[in-house]
Amino acid sequence: MTIALSPSALATPPRPPFPELHQPLSSDALADAMRSFSTSYYAKHPFHQLMHEGRLTARQLQGWVANRLAYQRAIPRKDAAIISNCPEPEVRRAWMQRIVDHDGLAPGTGGIELWVRLGEALGVPREEMEDERHVLPGVRMAAESYVTFCKTKPWIEAVAASLTELFAPDLMRKRIAAFPQHYPWIQGDALEYFRSRLVQAPRDSQQGLRLVQERCTTIESQRRAFEALAFKLEMLWVMIDTIHHAYSE
Repeated sequence: MTIALSPSALATPPRPPFPELHQPLSSDALADAMRSFSTSYYAKHPFHQLMHEGRLTARQLQGWVANRLAYQRAIPRKDAAIISNCPEPEVRRAWMQRIVDHDGLAPGTGGIELWVRLGEALGVPREEMEDERHVLPGVRMAAESYVTFCKTKPWIEAVAASLTELFAPDLMRKRIAAFPQHYPWIQGDALEYFRSRLVQAPRDSQQGLRLVQERCTTIESQRRAFEALAFKLEMLWVMIDTIHHAYSE
């Protein structure tokens, strides 16, 4: 007798709404379809729901911030991979701003530094943030898979994968609202990373979306763009799911 397996609420994200492509989508329809993938964004993971409701412990927040540093450090590396694969100088010049945003132009600047400061505000010593001693193998493998994807796939597919940035501002706003309300022991200036992404993510996502709209004009190229974005959504879900299970209390 075969008994159906009940799905786990944590094992897999909601499946993205892949459109059926019988002909190429128009530029506007392609943009709308990419935005519709927000239903699979990891903001919907139970860990984030707990975060925004003020139901995470200090240890859970610390585990989250320490682990995500591995992903923060992967971002400029994946952007460098996109630049190295892109033959168009105009695109490369514009894309370099992302590396500057995360690495900064000098020591002690940039988004990665802001993330380390957030970790310190949450109670993780800088040394323990910087040496990544708390990073889980699953989180590191997820972050590295994104870098590998951007190294080995055509640059426009890597650009499509980056379009989870379309969904980031709403998540940043929720964090900015939730942290002072539910975790008042965290100093307000520690949230500067989230505030910076309210400016950077809309700028970057519009740049990336425009490139996908301009370059992905066939059924095959559009299908690959959707698959790239689905890969990134799954990668983010794996990362937060790993953290959630490791620090469940």
